[in-house]
Amino acid sequence: MLRRSFLLSPSLALLAQTPVRRQISGVYPHLAMFNSQHECGTGAVVPWAGRLWVVTYSPHQPNGSDDRLYEIDEELNQTIRPESIGGTPANRMIHRESKQLFIGPYAIDSQRRVRAIPFSAMYGRPTGNARHLTDPANKIYFASMEEGFYEVDARTLAVRQLYEDGNAMVVRKAAKDIAGPLLPGYHGKGFYSGQGRVVYSNNGEIGGGNLPPDTPSGCLAEWDGKDWRVVRRNQFTDVTGPGGIDGNPNPATDPIWAIGWDHRSVILMLLDKGVWHSYRLPKATHTYDGAHGWNTEWPRIRDIGEDELLMTMHGMFWRFPKTFRANRSAGIAPRSTYIRVVGDFARWGNRLVLGCDDTAKNEFFNTRSVKGKIPGPGRSQSNLWFLYPAKLDTFGPPIGRGAVWVKDDLTANQPSEPYLFSGFAHRLLHLTHQSATPVTFRLEVDRAGSGAWTPLRQITVPARGYQYTSFLPTETGAWIRLTPLHACAGATAFFQYAAVDSRPAAPPAPAPTAPGALLWTRDGKTGTLLLSTPKALYEVDANLAARPLADAKLHAWMKENLPTPAVLAEDAASVIYVDEAGKRWRLPKGPAAPAGCRIAREVSTERDLFHSHGTFYELPSNNAGGIALVRPVCTHNLPIQDFCSWRGLTVLAGLPRMELPAGEFVTTTDGEHRLWLGASDDLWRFGKSKGEGGPWRDTPVQANAPSEPYLLTGYDQKLLRLSHSGAGKVEIRIEVDLTGSGLWVPYQTFAVAPGQPVQHRFPPGYNAYWLRAVALADTVATVTLTYS
Repeated sequence: MLRRSFLLSPSLALLAQTPVRRQISGVYPHLAMFNSQHECGTGAVVPWAGRLWVVTYSPHQPNGSDDRLYEIDEELNQTIRPESIGGTPANRMIHRESKQLFIGPYAIDSQRRVRAIPFSAMYGRPTGNARHLTDPANKIYFASMEEGFYEVDARTLAVRQLYEDGNAMVVRKAAKDIAGPLLPGYHGKGFYSGQGRVVYSNNGEIGGGNLPPDTPSGCLAEWDGKDWRVVRRNQFTDVTGPGGIDGNPNPATDPIWAIGWDHRSVILMLLDKGVWHSYRLPKATHTYDGAHGWNTEWPRIRDIGEDELLMTMHGMFWRFPKTFRANRSAGIAPRSTYIRVVGDFARWGNRLVLGCDDTAKNEFFNTRSVKGKIPGPGRSQSNLWFLYPAKLDTFGPPIGRGAVWVKDDLTANQPSEPYLFSGFAHRLLHLTHQSATPVTFRLEVDRAGSGAWTPLRQITVPARGYQYTSFLPTETGAWIRLTPLHACAGATAFFQYAAVDSRPAAPPAPAPTAPGALLWTRDGKTGTLLLSTPKALYEVDANLAARPLADAKLHAWMKENLPTPAVLAEDAASVIYVDEAGKRWRLPKGPAAPAGCRIAREVSTERDLFHSHGTFYELPSNNAGGIALVRPVCTHNLPIQDFCSWRGLTVLAGLPRMELPAGEFVTTTDGEHRLWLGASDDLWRFGKSKGEGGPWRDTPVQANAPSEPYLLTGYDQKLLRLSHSGAGKVEIRIEVDLTGSGLWVPYQTFAVAPGQPVQHRFPPGYNAYWLRAVALADTVATVTLTYS
């Protein structure tokens, strides 16, 4: 469909009609941005001087690259600025006094004149800017990802190095690695100033790509102009305040916010009146985890022209109050979950523009056997995503999982950090511990976000026991905290939240088309997409014209290198996924997939879509939990043969002629084939997640031998059925993994008589990651679940 570009303001309605631009789901293919590196992410997106300014980044280029500074006008014409010097930039700040935008290594004045600060003068990967502590009218600070800190004259661009960048130290052989000497961690992200200090964050650890997600990593730190101090040893990203990219208007008194995480949950830090306060929020996804920090590219808190700010963190769009302080902390609320990787965003006219990290040549640590040895995209690329702000409420239903403690030893009467208690229809708490005696936990709520705590209830958990509790709609508050009344060993307090999933189910599966459709994002400078069928090869260009391509050699290469391996197994009970360690995981069944269909592929940098029996799942990289932390996105029932990302779009091949709830079809010029194109987050609308299966179906089982884990998380209504064909009653214990990390607890034991199946419906909102069954006697058993 052809659509006109948007108007920047009502006054522009008087101008001549803008040129027609092709767009699908808010993505304009002609605006795609490319480089020759292993990754092409969007580091910053800022409206300034009547234009939209964008910088891309390569993975590790402290001395520049072929990344570019882009200028986009109101008619969506894209200009690559000749001053571009590339690198790995993600910094942006508007300096009010000099009337300049600082973005990447560039200074752009109000007349759109661009000056670049050479990397020879300011070495490193620029990640943030901050207003100067003592001379903010004339100077600004720059920070690099490896602790390079610089003071820059806003008018002359003269640079004074405050602390040397870690990359420079390695080059001159003064350091063994790029982690700077000032702070623990590396891979800097956020940078901001106020209340007499500069605050800096990093979110990684050298070698963290091969370490589990609960490895200590990253830090939040502050500098008073002389000395550095670590505020917290956790992974942090954005640091900002009410002033956003302009800097706080009242730096002495305005708050500073920082967002981060650990293996338990998202962490929100607040600096208010010189004192740091901490809060915890749920994670929607685990694709951002990983001790190296690479999976978490610049989540932000930014003004998008609404009453609340927009926060992006761990796959959730959040409403964030502009007035968030220690005595006014209520109001944080989820909007929706999302799949795409968003590096920065800004309001431009009547739409929101999100800069994404879409298609990388290198999968880095995100390799796995289920994908086979499929070649990566031929060229790294990303694009912008244009949305009306209300669209943010229409993607994945909010889901939130997180803890205040995971296997932690606790001191009596020491409260936990506050955990979000509002914004979700279903709220459930899992409690377990390893103490030899019962432990009572006191639950309190801060009802108004004022810091005043009132009792909610007390829960006593038996020795080495487990108990869950659901919260009633009448039990309200901004925050909840827990206090053990006794010293406690190995305590876990894990929250599972979910919104009502009102999506309709997808219609029954249509008849499949002829097999053999394959997709590949092409190399070279063409920026095109290739579709291979058994008889023909097609090329799709930026104008979405899909024409036959006469290249027998390329066609043969695609057919040889791109077919998917048959790596998923199934039996009568369920689908079976075998991970790299040889461990087996079970998933629900749906419509049988057509032969040769794609099982898994990256659709955003270091994020896979996993495709099984008519359901798309989001699959984290293995160092972020892998299959153990998978979550369903939608059950579509479609005979999809292949999928990939290209120019910021997700492409599906092999679909018959049909209507779909989002995206658009592109037909080849000979009329023989059709491709579906849309944003990856259109997939949420394809159908509510559902399926049927279980760990056993007429399976011979031994007493006290646990079944293989079966996926439980991310589904709405859950009906459990148990039966067996042995003699006499058999008890079958159902266990659940609360965290996806192997923390198994007993849910309930069912006495099952032969020939008399037992049914059990899980309470509304009950979620854990995985389920397994344990029969207490030898038998032939069936344990299945229906998700509807």
